[in-house]
Amino acid sequence: MNRPRKLLTQNREMKAIGVWNWTLPAWAGRLPDGRTYNTCPSAGICAQACYARHGTYTWPVVKAKHEANLTFLLDDPTGWENTMRTELAAPKFRGGWIRIHDSGDFFTDSYLTAWLRICHARPDTKFYCYTKEVDRFRRLVEPDPPRNFLWVYSYGGTQDNALDPDVDRVADVFPRQRRDRRRRMEFPR
Repeated sequence: MNRPRKLLTQNREMKAIGVWNWTLPAWAGRLPDGRTYNTCPSAGICAQACYARHGTYTWPVVKAKHEANLTFLLDDPTGWENTMRTELAAPKFRGGWIRIHDSGDFFTDSYLTAWLRICHARPDTKFYCYTKEVDRFRRLVEPDPPRNFLWVYSYGGTQDNALDPDVDRVADVFPRQRRDRRRRMEFPR
């Protein structure tokens, strides 16, 4: 298996604010070995306009990195989790922020649960994400969230009707379509 050398990366903008990133391929596709995937099972209209399906995300080296991340995760979930925990043990991550997914989402219960274990194992690192997996988060995260994990529900998915902008932390990538929704974020993008 071709495992990524490093799991966490930084682009120029994230580096400027000290944020590291973990990413997967956006939405649905086919891996080089022929397997199909859908890393955004609750995507709605956002799948049509997704920034992570255009531009630099389509460059061969970037696409290959995202696919290698997903392949490692799918083929060896325990090895992926252990590797992520080990990488996060480096001093440079203490007190820092990790953005989980600038593309992709928590596509299974077991994958989200692995991230929750990682958050608990690294209490000196802060984690955040945007997600359309409302039901999954209501069941697995909201009852007892790790103190170092923040999330924003993102409009544009199939579970928008379950969101309450007066209660939930929400972001709206299509604000002209929903002028009555508020965008509330309390941590770096």
